[in-house]
Amino acid sequence: MMKKLFLIILIGLYNTAMAQIPVELFGGHERTTVDIMFFKYFKNRQGENSRWLFFNRNRASFDYRMTKTTYLPQFGFTEAISYNHEKLKGFAPVMVVQVLNSGIYPKAGFQYAHINKSMTIFSWFVCELLKKPDLDYFILFRYTPLLTAKLKLFTQVESVNTFPTVRSTNFSFTQRFRLGLELNNYQFGSGADFNQAGNASFIKSCNFGVFIRHEF
Repeated sequence: MMKKLFLIILIGLYNTAMAQIPVELFGGHERTTVDIMFFKYFKNRQGENSRWLFFNRNRASFDYRMTKTTYLPQFGFTEAISYNHEKLKGFAPVMVVQVLNSGIYPKAGFQYAHINKSMTIFSWFVCELLKKPDLDYFILFRYTPLLTAKLKLFTQVESVNTFPTVRSTNFSFTQRFRLGLELNNYQFGSGADFNQAGNASFIKSCNFGVFIRHEF
């Protein structure tokens, strides 16, 4: 019941937090992914940023080898709210809900956020609020300095890591890299995604390709 309630609250807050929404389409040699991710501070009565930061991410992955029973599409929806007090210098308590193909996962922990015009550093360490929980460590680094009056460099590095608290459960590690240019709210270039999952032995995969990203 608490999981469903928290999810309903976050979905409701989604409409409040709507802003410019960046959408990335990544076409790789093994699969295509669609990624929608944004950060948004809720406004206070004076129209200024409040201490509440909303994080939204929706991802879908479609493998070219898909059959009726294997390599099926993968979906992930992540919603998070954090309370960012200025005295914490970017650190904040955070509540997270993830909806994946395998189920719904409420999580809680600590977050770090540093967001300005040319640089974003966003990270958290959270624990599932379930029996036999997994621990998640996530970090995203984005750097978009000006090259000319209209042209920017676009770089983004991301790491998503899951550590089980039960020996029989698998570890999971994902790294994503993007390198390109930004022009008129469009970002485009090349990228690579790497995945490793397992315990005593690991299954590894990679996906090299090109991306285009736009803020709607």
